[in-house]
Amino acid sequence: MSTLTATPETPESAPAAEARPAYRVTGRRVLASEWAKLWSLRSTWITLGLGLLFLVAFGVIAASHYKSNLDSGRHMDRDFATATAVSLSLFGTNFAQLALGVLGVLVTAGEYSTGMIRSTLAAVPRRLPVLWSKAAVYGLVALVVATAGAFVAFLVGSSIVSGTPAAMGLSHAGVVRSLLGAGLYLGLVGVIGAALGALLRSVAGGISVLVAALMLVPGLVSLLPTSWQGDIDPYLPSHAGESIFALTHDSTTLSPSAGLLVFLGWTALALAGAAYRLLRSDV
Repeated sequence: MSTLTATPETPESAPAAEARPAYRVTGRRVLASEWAKLWSLRSTWITLGLGLLFLVAFGVIAASHYKSNLDSGRHMDRDFATATAVSLSLFGTNFAQLALGVLGVLVTAGEYSTGMIRSTLAAVPRRLPVLWSKAAVYGLVALVVATAGAFVAFLVGSSIVSGTPAAMGLSHAGVVRSLLGAGLYLGLVGVIGAALGALLRSVAGGISVLVAALMLVPGLVSLLPTSWQGDIDPYLPSHAGESIFALTHDSTTLSPSAGLLVFLGWTALALAGAAYRLLRSDV
């Protein structure tokens, strides 16, 4: 009867262990990941295109309407009678903010609806860098798209109203500041949308709160007593944001710098809520 004895493997006979590349989670890599995910979605291209279209198209339509009314001698309402090339060109801002804000909600809440957020947080266990990266990447993209759209709308709109009382050029005081302010406002709206998506973890819920904050709440405040409206109205997100890119201001509106600070406060509040829930709640 033979006995089988196992011969121990020597280091030379042992299979060489495959070398594993050492990957570290860094801020740059998280940003690159969020950048890749953003542009891999068809909704990104469609919604950004709609935001740009709304901003340019409605600005051109407003300028053309002003020009046709002026040429025909028809009566114009007070808003159009005192309009400038800047206010006409930025007429589409209210429509563009919906498209850019909705895409911001989709950037974060979309991962919760598909379950992809689990893979994302497994790769980045510290969690908060994911939120900061999503907000930074999309906010920057929205800022660039909105700023480009604002300048295109102004260049086309100012050529339409050339020779009218509303005519203005880029060299006029406050014009460049207003156009940059419009881009900044829309970029921050995108960040707020991303924060609401992460806070509520629901596409429908995030969009509903965004629309309510930007469009419904100002209408409800107008129903309050007049003495209250003056204390509340300028600090609402939409009105504080409008003061960032408004060319002229009066006693009922905030200055551009004050409006920017107030709107940054609303943005920080939304991000703080999203960060708190991301840290305290399971996915």
